[in-house]
Amino acid sequence: MTKVPFVTKEKAEEIIREIPTPFHIYDEQGIRANAKAVKDAFAWNPGFREYFAVKANPNPFLIQILQEYGCGTDCSSLTELMLSKELHFTGEEIMFSSNDTPAEEFVYADEIGATINLDDFTHIRFLEDVLGHIPETISLRYNPGGVYQISNGIMDNPGDAKYGMTKEQLFEGYQILRDKGAKRFGLHAFLVSNTVTNDYYPSLAETLFRLVVELKEKTGIEISFINLSGGVGIAYTPEQTPNDIAAIGAGVHRVYDEVLVPAGLGNVAIYTEMGRFMMGPYGGLVTTAIHEKHIYKEYIGVDACAVNLMRPAMYGAYHHITVLGKEDQPCDHQYDVAGSLCENNDKFAIDRMLPKIDKGDLLFIHDTGAHGFAMGYNYNGKLKSAEVLLKEDGSYQLIRRAETPKDYFATFDCFDIIKGLV
Repeated sequence: MTKVPFVTKEKAEEIIREIPTPFHIYDEQGIRANAKAVKDAFAWNPGFREYFAVKANPNPFLIQILQEYGCGTDCSSLTELMLSKELHFTGEEIMFSSNDTPAEEFVYADEIGATINLDDFTHIRFLEDVLGHIPETISLRYNPGGVYQISNGIMDNPGDAKYGMTKEQLFEGYQILRDKGAKRFGLHAFLVSNTVTNDYYPSLAETLFRLVVELKEKTGIEISFINLSGGVGIAYTPEQTPNDIAAIGAGVHRVYDEVLVPAGLGNVAIYTEMGRFMMGPYGGLVTTAIHEKHIYKEYIGVDACAVNLMRPAMYGAYHHITVLGKEDQPCDHQYDVAGSLCENNDKFAIDRMLPKIDKGDLLFIHDTGAHGFAMGYNYNGKLKSAEVLLKEDGSYQLIRRAETPKDYFATFDCFDIIKGLV
């Protein structure tokens, strides 16, 4: 089994004549089709909104595409809030879910009318001290503790996660917020990352739906929106079956009708905060093979490195690789595909069976649209790559230029010697 890249060798070569490798490239057609599919899957819920997780890919050109489909933004930092404001997202189109949050970030979020999602019980007092008031609309983040299990088995261990509040803190928190003037309440939970199963969202929804029914019964507080957050994953390996967002939406709908509607909570809005699912499969890293090395293993050195895609080095994550133009050749050579960082984990693939790779070949590394460019850094003085949008009509657009040494040295402007380097 294999994956088919959304860009051909010929198109990549055309782009390279203007924009050298490495670069990230994104598929506008795929992004649009997926955004529409998500919107359609939850159209049964009049209040539904997908809040795209900006941390997954903060490129404004891509966020504007999602904005056309009614998406909001899920922000976790001051700069993400600022970006959202500059892109003309307003008020409750912005969700601010952060942890260990500096005071000035709460202040800015309140100024632009973003919905603040509090991560910790102590943040209620902190927020009031910082703002001098409690916003009328506010959300709390829940952590049930223990392990989270669905029919497919144990998915993750929320009890080890630093996020969210206990059930007891949650119920007390809502009552305190009500007493301090809050009028519209939300519930948020992120329990599992990158699930490739249609069962996760419906299972999480049932957990949260039953929680808000109990909250209403015990405190009289009614939740206005439930944020299922992220966790809906993508099929990184060719053998995996991708999630079916229509089936996921239908599963949440079924539980909604079973649990919320009979409890008189049939007006609750459903929110999601997907980053990986919204953008992951629609990005790829194009890189050139520049060296080969024959020692105890066979190595192919490329002009990209973990600066451009950290996930394999950080998590041991699998990203499929296609050698452009050699899609039909047998995968009968075993390689480690490596970058140039002074770290042995700077490898995009280990013992990967691929077609014979020659210097100058173009490699397409799949599924980098989320947590690809966004996780980049400047270790070893490496510079971040360009980003390119492959448009629906087959043309392409530079949507972020590559960094230059001048960019790298810009924050050293207090040292006179730097002036001579740039």
